[in-house]
Amino acid sequence: MLRTDHAEIQRKVSRITRALELKPELGLGTGISTARIEKGLSCNIREGPWKLNADMPIQAGGSGNAPTPGVLGRAALSSCLAIGYMIWAAKLNVPIDALEVEVQADWNDGGTFGTAEIPAGYSEVRYCVRIQSEAPEEEIIKVIDAGDHHSPYLDVFKRQQTCIRNVEITTY
Repeated sequence: MLRTDHAEIQRKVSRITRALELKPELGLGTGISTARIEKGLSCNIREGPWKLNADMPIQAGGSGNAPTPGVLGRAALSSCLAIGYMIWAAKLNVPIDALEVEVQADWNDGGTFGTAEIPAGYSEVRYCVRIQSEAPEEEIIKVIDAGDHHSPYLDVFKRQQTCIRNVEITTY
């Protein structure tokens, strides 16, 4: 099932790894996403060739026509972890027949809507990794540990980031 991709992933990841070892500057980059409000709370998001939408539920003033930013954030974390585990399974030559990552996050909307003096973000994030494999458990744990250690979005969720705000105002 998933093993058919193993050799292809392994080959491509080895190529990238060699290139980054020779020229670490090749790993540097900047992603730029732009979200534009279209109507109410509904917005279009663009980054390169990708177009996404986000909205809020009707009860929060949105139209409920697209996932919330929270859904997109949890999806970013779960997919980043799943992809990272498959990359490390290929690198460590551990066969994986099925892989799923579930992200659960707790919040209190009082922080978002200003009714409580609490952080607006999550109070706790949990993730469950479900893997089917014939490999010994210790090899699978090595894959998961390596995937966690090298996951960009797990790092974003765990470590405080520097955020710099720039405001451009056009007045009439």
